[in-house]
Amino acid sequence: MVQKYQSPIRVYKHPFELVMVAREKRFPTCPQIPVFLGSEVLRESRSADGAVHVVERSCRLRVEAPRLLRKIAGVEHVVFVQRNVLNWKERTLFIEAHNETFASRVVVKENCSYRVHPENEDWTCFEQSASLDIRSFFGFESALEKIAMRQYTANVKRGKEVIEHYLNELISQGTSHIPRWTPALAREEDAPSQAGQREPDSLEVCGPSNAQDLAPESVSTDGDKLDADYIERCLGHLTPMQESCLVQLRRWLQETHKGKIPKDEHILRFLRARDFHLDRAREMLCQSLSWRKQHQVDLLLETWRPPALLEEFYAGGWHYQDIDGRPLYILRLGHMDTKGLMKAVGEEVLLRHILSVNEEGQKRCEGNTKQFGRPISSWTCLVDLEGLSLRHLWRPGVKALLRMIEVVEGNYPETLGRLLIVRAPRVFPVLWTLISPFINENTRQKFLIYSGSNYQGPGGLVDYLDKDVIPDFLGGECLCNVPEGGLVPKSLYLTEEDQENEDQLWQWRETYHSASVLRGAPHEVTVEILERESVITWDFDILRGDVVFSLYHAKQASMPGPREPGARASGQLMDRGWALGANFSCVEAPLICREGESIQGSHVTRWPGIYLLQWQMHSPPAHVACSLPGVEDVLTALHSPGPRCKLLYYYEVLASEDFRGSMSSLESCTSRFSQLSAATSSSSAPSHSSSLVSR
Repeated sequence: MVQKYQSPIRVYKHPFELVMVAREKRFPTCPQIPVFLGSEVLRESRSADGAVHVVERSCRLRVEAPRLLRKIAGVEHVVFVQRNVLNWKERTLFIEAHNETFASRVVVKENCSYRVHPENEDWTCFEQSASLDIRSFFGFESALEKIAMRQYTANVKRGKEVIEHYLNELISQGTSHIPRWTPALAREEDAPSQAGQREPDSLEVCGPSNAQDLAPESVSTDGDKLDADYIERCLGHLTPMQESCLVQLRRWLQETHKGKIPKDEHILRFLRARDFHLDRAREMLCQSLSWRKQHQVDLLLETWRPPALLEEFYAGGWHYQDIDGRPLYILRLGHMDTKGLMKAVGEEVLLRHILSVNEEGQKRCEGNTKQFGRPISSWTCLVDLEGLSLRHLWRPGVKALLRMIEVVEGNYPETLGRLLIVRAPRVFPVLWTLISPFINENTRQKFLIYSGSNYQGPGGLVDYLDKDVIPDFLGGECLCNVPEGGLVPKSLYLTEEDQENEDQLWQWRETYHSASVLRGAPHEVTVEILERESVITWDFDILRGDVVFSLYHAKQASMPGPREPGARASGQLMDRGWALGANFSCVEAPLICREGESIQGSHVTRWPGIYLLQWQMHSPPAHVACSLPGVEDVLTALHSPGPRCKLLYYYEVLASEDFRGSMSSLESCTSRFSQLSAATSSSSAPSHSSSLVSR
């Protein structure tokens, strides 16, 4: 594989002629670069008018490699041939270099250029590129590649420092200006008036240069190239190879991407997320750009307006900045009814809101960069978990959370600078066990978790937040305007009738189904189980009326052909002639569910076959029986007016090994935020099952 290096534009704030003189002082030897053993001129020529000077040198560089590798290679130094074309008239220097040693096994090419800064003729720009192609090297190709790139990039930075060293040396000796080249004829004609002028390769003692001292913001080079000073000032310190990756990826986007080119800060985040592996970062960035275009994310801040319900019950918001100048976002997760929010606005709306928070975070980072005068590319999140309970850890909610983590990790990498988790309750390790495998390792290292009151005092929040921005609810003196959250009224939960947008309805049905239950016409869902010890899990809310929930098992369906999960009551009942205990059995005793309750449960199946989840309207105790209504009863109920119950439900089938340790297998929890009491009944079959009731 060919390794490439591409530098950004480096600017010397000195005239081209002075930089050329300083550069010549590097030859024939350069003590500041120990690996440079020396050089000799092979060929030299000048144009007739003296404007173009061509020099070809042979340079010897010491091999900094393990002794074994040097012994196998049989060399202690390598030879490079360097061709310099200096044009005094155009004020340019182009350098081409290649290796002579091991040229059949290793191909190294380097190109450098010096030219006048396009916006300030008294400044000089330098640009450098190189490639390394190791075709064969005694079986040590990988080791040689690492050594060569490490040594090369170390000397890249050193090269700029050497030029600066000789420039300072010239200026300290009183030489700060070299006259520009003029044609020989003009010099002869103007000799009387320019008697003091010398040849371009001689030195002249002169006063300070009259170069304009442009403000940093106004310094730029070619519009499609990056300036090293700009990188340091606006993006932060990068190693030469990191700079090279940024320059190469940005150039590739300019040449191939047909849409809007992302900002340099945005590109850099993807490089950091992939440890500056150029190909992996490019793939990740391209996928994200396609995603942004598909979902019109660039317009999100202009078009997104959160529903009033979110503004009232979503307990999160921006709150000043941390001690490092990062924007600070506070999320009172323990006080937020995540289950209620998801059922009231839907998963897609919540995801849209999370994306708007991330977009706003990037915008605030840019603002803080300008405000504080230093690169700020990430934000800090403070999560308060007081009140976290099993209400937050229901399976559909965890699945939605994992999806949101996946979207954010894939499209907003390296935007989170620090995550401060305070007042973590005893149930938190369970949640962490579920979600941590889906969080990038680089992101996990930014998590700081405090239980109880450990966040107070030294080593706590005061190490990351100024005292005057610590929220009042965490013992600080700063009033925090983040909404307090609270329970979302079940009357605000969405039903199918509430949905007007078909796309939104489709997304909603991906998670929850709504159903109406009439007297004598239960709502049923059939599930086909192929392997014993599979786990059926359910979660439902009773929005209106009281219902009885039951779970049945049958060895076979009453009608031929496959039975699709989610079948409705009409025409989907088991055979009326079947008898309880003979053709089917009740594996979960009937559970009476009152209006307003939330029920979670699971059943570990003992046998394969058809399982039926059934909700029917609650009747007086004498009429509640573990039996199935007949077809005539159902048809009569469907065509007869009368009361109906409404519910939202979710179900899923899991393999036993996937179920163990999941949130659905937890049976009870009590917290200040919600009360969950176990309402578990034993069935005739010795299976593991449970249902949770949350009032």
